[in-house]
Amino acid sequence: FFFYTRQDQRETMAGAAPAPPFALEVTPESSLQFVLTRDGGGTSSSSADPTARCTMTLRHTGQTDGSVAFKVKTTQPRRYLVRPNQGVVGPGGTESVSILLVERDKQILLHSYDRLGQSALDHSKDKFLVQSCPVDDAFAAKYAQEKAKAGPADGKSGGVSGLSKEMTDQLTAMWNASSGSHDVYNKKLHVRHVVPSGDGGGAAPASSASPAAAAPASASPPVALAASDKTPTDSMTPEQMFAEITNLRRKYDELVSFSVNLTAERDILNNTLEQTKRDLNREMASRSALENASGGGGGRGGKSGGGKKGGTSLMMVLFIAVACSLAGIKLANSGSVGFLQSVPVLGNALDFQADETVGADVAAADKEEL
Repeated sequence: FFFYTRQDQRETMAGAAPAPPFALEVTPESSLQFVLTRDGGGTSSSSADPTARCTMTLRHTGQTDGSVAFKVKTTQPRRYLVRPNQGVVGPGGTESVSILLVERDKQILLHSYDRLGQSALDHSKDKFLVQSCPVDDAFAAKYAQEKAKAGPADGKSGGVSGLSKEMTDQLTAMWNASSGSHDVYNKKLHVRHVVPSGDGGGAAPASSASPAAAAPASASPPVALAASDKTPTDSMTPEQMFAEITNLRRKYDELVSFSVNLTAERDILNNTLEQTKRDLNREMASRSALENASGGGGGRGGKSGGGKKGGTSLMMVLFIAVACSLAGIKLANSGSVGFLQSVPVLGNALDFQADETVGADVAAADKEEL
C-alpha cells in the first residue's frame, strides 16, 4: 500500500494550478464519506451491509489521446483497504476504486461517537491522494491485455486479481521513477465519517441508557444503585443486580474505548516516527555527500602540501647542522676559535683558558723538538 507523505502534500499544494490534460476526473470531487453502522443492530435491516466502504470513480476526460496511470495514497494505510490502488485508464474509460474501512478502526470511531457524539468524527485528519500521469501506448496495451485476462478485483489484494508480479513491479517502478516529476497531477480528498441517525444497535445504547428506564419501576432506583455498591451479591434484588451489571458494563466499555484509542494513537505516532527517521536519514546522507564533495579535494591537497613543507624543513635543519659541524672542525684545526671567548656564556662553558694553556704547552714542546 502507498503512504501519503508530507512531500506529497507539499506537491499537491504547489500544484494547485489548472488540471493538465492527463488529469483524471475523480468522483466524489472533494471528500469521501464513510457511513458507520453497527453490526446486528435492532433497527438495521438484515440485508444491510455493516461494512463501512466508499467507492471512488476515476474517469478519463478524453483531453489526451494517450492512456493515464493512477495511484491512490492515504495518510492511514493501516485503516483503509483500497482496491485497486494503482492501474491504467484508457481514453474515455473509467475505473472504480473500492475503499474499505477496517472493522477494528470502525469500532474505534463508534466508541468515540458514543462518548462525544458526532463532533468526535467531524475533525478527521484522514486524507486520500489520487495521482495521475501519462504512460506510453506500449505499456498501456500490455496492461489492458493482462487486465482482460485477470478479471475483476478480488477482496484481498490491493490491485487487480491475476495481474502478474512483473506488471505490478513495472507499475511500481514507473511511479518511483516519476516521483517529483512535473508530469504527475495530484488530487487531494478529505474523509468524513458519519453515523446515521436512529442507529440504536450494538451495546453502546444499552450502556448509555438509564438503569431506571431499563429496569422495572421501583420506589427509589438511585438508592438501589447506591446500595448495590455495598450489598453482597447473594442478597441483591434483581433490580440491584441489573443496575450493578449495567454499571460494570459501562465501565468496561469506557476502558475498552480508552485502550483502543491509545492503540490507534500509538500506531499514528509510530508511523510519524518512522517517516521522520527516514527523512532525517535522507537529509543526513545528502548533507554528508555535499560536505565530502566540497571538502574532499581541498583536504587531500592540503595534506600533500603539508607533508612536502614538513619534509623541506627537516632537510634544511639537517643541512644547517652538517654545515655548522664542518665549520667548527675547520676552525678548530686552524686555531681560529678564540673569537668565541668574547661570548659571555659560551666562553665560560667552553673553558677557553684551559684550552689556551694546553695550546701553549703543545707549542713549547714542538719548539724544543725543533
